[in-house]
Amino acid sequence: MTEVSSLTGRLLVATPALADPNFDRAVVLLLDHDEKGSLGVVLNRPTPVDVGDILEGWADLAGEPGVVFQGGPVQLDAALGVAVIPGGGSVDRTPLGWRRVHGAIGLVDLEAPPELLASALGSLRIFAGYAGWGPGQLEDELAEGAWYVVESEPGDVSSPCPERLWREVLRRQRSELAMVATYPDDPSLN
Repeated sequence: MTEVSSLTGRLLVATPALADPNFDRAVVLLLDHDEKGSLGVVLNRPTPVDVGDILEGWADLAGEPGVVFQGGPVQLDAALGVAVIPGGGSVDRTPLGWRRVHGAIGLVDLEAPPELLASALGSLRIFAGYAGWGPGQLEDELAEGAWYVVESEPGDVSSPCPERLWREVLRRQRSELAMVATYPDDPSLN
């Protein structure tokens, strides 16, 4: 097998050609990517379920909208917390209960007491489920043109208007990808 260049911390932005309804206009933050496979969460799929209905202790720390997001089609009964630590938490001052993924973005141990992280968190998002790919599967999808790979920004995790994230991420690109943001929801209506 060829060596996999890690995309951990980057965004996968669904191309208009991606036919899987689970990922229509999805923006996925890759939390892990190596030769064993890939794992990420869809950043722009809010559910109507309040965080407090599932993880009461974390509700006050969750950013707006304070709902659980559907992180992907895999293991919907599992919860993941993704948080941004302002300043990224220096190497020797990483808060207990938080593991850096990329820059200021990290995973939260939802089994830890919320008080441990309350003063350190800049934003928190709770996800039910995740998106997962086996070894080589994501690379195949990339080769087929299903995803654009772009840099993430800490604000992507806590976008207050997740329904606009697909267009916003594309619009900020300094290439022809910025034009893809204008792609109509239903091209047959043009």
